[in-house]
Amino acid sequence: MKDTNKKWAFLFVFANLVLFLIFFAGPALLGIYYSLTDYNGNVATFIGLENYINLFQDSSFYKAMSTTFLYTAIGVPFVYIVSLFVSVMLVSPRTRGKNIAKVIFFFPWLISPIVVGVLWRWMFGESFGFVNYVIDLLGGNPVPWSSDGTFAFMVILFATAWGGTAFNMLIFIGALVSIPKSLYEAADVDGGNGWQKFWHITLPSIRSTSFLVILLAVFNLMKEFPMVQALTNGGPGTDTTLIVQYIYETGFDQMRVGYASAASMVLFVILLVFSLLQFRFARGGRADG
Repeated sequence: MKDTNKKWAFLFVFANLVLFLIFFAGPALLGIYYSLTDYNGNVATFIGLENYINLFQDSSFYKAMSTTFLYTAIGVPFVYIVSLFVSVMLVSPRTRGKNIAKVIFFFPWLISPIVVGVLWRWMFGESFGFVNYVIDLLGGNPVPWSSDGTFAFMVILFATAWGGTAFNMLIFIGALVSIPKSLYEAADVDGGNGWQKFWHITLPSIRSTSFLVILLAVFNLMKEFPMVQALTNGGPGTDTTLIVQYIYETGFDQMRVGYASAASMVLFVILLVFSLLQFRFARGGRADG
C-alpha cells in the first residue's frame, strides 16, 4: 500500500514539474534569451545588454513604471480596505440581506476584466457616459473623465476596487468566520467597543490572510492589462499607460520583441524582490508575535 502511495505521489510531483518546465521555466528562459537579442518576430541577433542599456535610458519606460507604482501604491490599500469593509459587514449578525449582498458583490468576479473596462467606460464616458448624463440632468457640467489624466486614473482605481473586491471578499469571510467567538465575548465583558474589538482582535487574527490578499493584489495590479486597455487604452496620451501595456505596445505594435522582453525581465525582478521582502517581513512579524 505504501509503495502504491509513493508511486502516486511521484506521479503528481512529476506532472507538476513537467507543467512548471513547459509553462514557466521554458518561457522564462526564452524571455531572457530574447531580451539579449534584437528579435523582431523574424530574426534574432544577439546584442548582449544593449536592450537593457537602452531601456534604462527610455523616459517612456520610466513613466510607465512610475504610473504602475503609483497605481499599485494607491490601489492595493484601497482594494484591501474596501474588501475588508464589505467582508466585515457581510459576517456581522446585524446585517440584513446578506445573501443578496454576497451575490451582488460577487458578480464582478464572474465577468472578464475586459468587460469590466467596457462597463466602466460606458458609465464614465465624457459624451455618452451615464454618470455625465446624470450630472447634466442635475444641472452640472460634464466631467472630463477620459480627457483628464487625473480623472481617468481615478476611474481606473474605482474600477479596480469594484472588480477585485469579490475574490478578496471570499478570502476574508473565510478568515473572519474562523475567529473564535469567545474572544469577542471576553472583549464585551471587559467593556470593549466595536472599534477596539476590530483593532485588537479582528485585524491580528487575520494577519496571514491580509498578507495573502496584499501579496496577490500587488501582483494583480503590477500586471494589470485588459481592464485598463478596455477602459482608457492608456490615455489620455500615456497618463494611464501601465508597464504591461508598455510591454505590449513595444513588443506587438512596434515589433520590438527583444526590447519588450527586457522590460518584462525587469518587471519580473521587481516582483521577485517584492515577494522575497514580503515573505521575510511576514516571517519576522510571526516571530515577533
